Amino acid sequence: MSVTRFGLAALLASFAWGTAEAGEVTFWTWRQEDKAVYTDLFAAFTKANPSITVKFEAFPNENYNTIVTTALAGGKGGDVLHARAYGGLEALAKSGYYLPLDKTNVPELDNLPADALASESLRADGKVYAVSLAGQTLGLMVNKDVFAGAGVKVPGTWAELLAACTALKAKGITPIANGTATPWMDAIFGTVFTNPFLGPQWTADMLAGKTNFSDAKFAAALNKLTELKPCLPDGFTGVDYATSQTLFSSGRAAIFVGGSFEIAPFRRANPKLNIDFVAPPAPEAGQPTYVSRFFDSGFAVNAKSANAADAIKLVRWLATKDFAEPAAAKLGNISSLKGVANADPVLANVAKLNETAMPYTGLVYFRYESPTGTDLFQDGVQKLMGGTMTAQQVGDAMTQGIAKYYKPFQK
Repeated sequence: MSVTRFGLAALLASFAWGTAEAGEVTFWTWRQEDKAVYTDLFAAFTKANPSITVKFEAFPNENYNTIVTTALAGGKGGDVLHARAYGGLEALAKSGYYLPLDKTNVPELDNLPADALASESLRADGKVYAVSLAGQTLGLMVNKDVFAGAGVKVPGTWAELLAACTALKAKGITPIANGTATPWMDAIFGTVFTNPFLGPQWTADMLAGKTNFSDAKFAAALNKLTELKPCLPDGFTGVDYATSQTLFSSGRAAIFVGGSFEIAPFRRANPKLNIDFVAPPAPEAGQPTYVSRFFDSGFAVNAKSANAADAIKLVRWLATKDFAEPAAAKLGNISSLKGVANADPVLANVAKLNETAMPYTGLVYFRYESPTGTDLFQDGVQKLMGGTMTAQQVGDAMTQGIAKYYKPFQK
């Protein structure tokens, strides 16, 4: 539920304008549902740093950006802030609200790979402004019991996927739970299935300006999505994200197209789910397939924190395995840090798939300026699946929209 202007003012009055206490670091986040986990983790930090306590403060997700921006503009706000990645980081870092991090003040940055550091960096100066928390992977969640009960093999190629859909439907099972009524999920749906048909070299060529989304290869990859219409729920254009989740968690659908961030919520919704996370189907037998990857959040230090030294100590700890390993296990994430073990077998499988992952292109490269790549793509996929745009029209619209700010497309 979003808060009203009055409610927002009340939140800011109660949280943002408080006086900092010596030895207390305030941590701001939108993840209220993770409070118990963070409380336990921060207790471990305090045990190792007895003079510092951490105060967890969560705000509504839909209002978080406004609350943080307003507080920081007034010289207030939490000492350590849960930060967005990529374009979500840029405005606050560019405004000087986040403290730049380097190997002088946070030597633990060495624990993070280059792509994780890039996700929390400002393009203008190349500096890092947050310690990346987790990587997320896009692919297929499969219900192994549903497949086994139907006598159908989990598909590894596109032809096998279409055949599996036919076999599952014949047994009264919805093959793929996803509908297209929730736009942001359409971008995920489209990315998961098109990336294997495009491949990393096409993406590299596109980023270099050697091709663009108007390319016939991109249109051909998009057109594969329309072959999946019979695999989706009846009336799929009106089926939203929550309904798709319920179809899968209840065992009425065999596949959910989404991210590794769905694993823990699905298990909470139905502890009996016997799930696995697999790569989308390869175009043909013997050809490679790819999951899609991005980094989704991190931890930044308020540049005007009254407790900067203690805040930096906390952020340094957040960049170590002392935090990352229990956090990954309790939050159900793949840590951004190098060498963090994944005891959960499904997450361990995701980590293995990440070794050959492609980027979630719209988010990683084109979510800095308007219109964002994900906005253009999700609108196009929704209209393609609804029959009101062709694949070529979607690609042309993406190229034209991104060309407003992306020089390689302005040739």
